[in-house]
Amino acid sequence: MRTFEALKGLRIGCVQYLNSRPLICGLDGVQLAHPRVLAQALQAGELDAALVPVFELLRAPEQYVAVNGVAIASDGPVYSVYVSHEQPLAQLRGVVGDPASLSSIHLFQVLSKGALGLDLPLVVAQPGIEPGPELGRLLIGNQAIAYRLQHSEEMSFWDLGEAWTAWTGLPFVYAVWVLRRGLSDVPGVADAFRELARAGVARIPEIAAAETEFGSELALEYLSQHIRFNLGANELAGLTRFRLELVQHGFLPDSQTRLEFV
Repeated sequence: MRTFEALKGLRIGCVQYLNSRPLICGLDGVQLAHPRVLAQALQAGELDAALVPVFELLRAPEQYVAVNGVAIASDGPVYSVYVSHEQPLAQLRGVVGDPASLSSIHLFQVLSKGALGLDLPLVVAQPGIEPGPELGRLLIGNQAIAYRLQHSEEMSFWDLGEAWTAWTGLPFVYAVWVLRRGLSDVPGVADAFRELARAGVARIPEIAAAETEFGSELALEYLSQHIRFNLGANELAGLTRFRLELVQHGFLPDSQTRLEFV
């Protein structure tokens, strides 16, 4: 197994979803958690580097350096980030948010206000209580894939990746590798994450073949057709647009701090 010297000794966190596996394939000792938990751990200084929701980077750009070239993104339907609903979106009383989500909750709110013009409110989930037909449900990650497979016949799904690209013409970036400022050899760490991603993306057929929860066929389609792992000019343009929308709708202050990528 390949060793990445620049990553040795670092406390590294990553989202615990199928879409992240190509980015950590072959890396040992990674702490896996839900997106919001990772963001909190990074804020608290409990992690040195983490694949976190982009909202955490946009929330405090002065605290972080981001790795250029690598992301979890979509350019069209993402499949695993959506609002499930029985009634038409315009008739919903609100949407129950996934407590694990961070970027996707804000993406939903931006799209609700901008693309739909509905301003659907987020509703606090009640433990053990399923939302009724008057409420939609925002789901992300593995739990979203599982729910979609189980309820594909009776539910409709508003795919937020598809909605974003239809509205803006741009990809959407969900997560990036973020490094704490002050780490030694930041360029070397960033290079290691890029090399890890290149190797992992090349192993997608192997990763999909080993998938037992959703099956290899769906895993291969999901990782090959729905998820994008590149952070290039178009993805950065989508990230910039998302930041502008967050500021416009009051979810972020109007900061002049530039995002730093290495």
